[in-house]
Amino acid sequence: MINIEKKIVVDEQGLPQEVIISWKQYKEIEEILGLDLDERATEDLRKAREDRLAENSESYVRLDAIDD
Repeated sequence: MINIEKKIVVDEQGLPQEVIISWKQYKEIEEILGLDLDERATEDLRKAREDRLAENSESYVRLDAIDD
């Protein structure tokens, strides 16, 4: 679990309006959520999920077949 260190910006009535987090934590959250992926990677993941849900074993690749 991630611990987010934040600063909360409030209005004159004391109601929260904005949150400020460090750039480092922003990038970490972005990576966790997959928001840093390009369109091709996102589409590849979407297709892989569809194959997994459809139990399409022909789409699977053995781990030892993957080059480093």
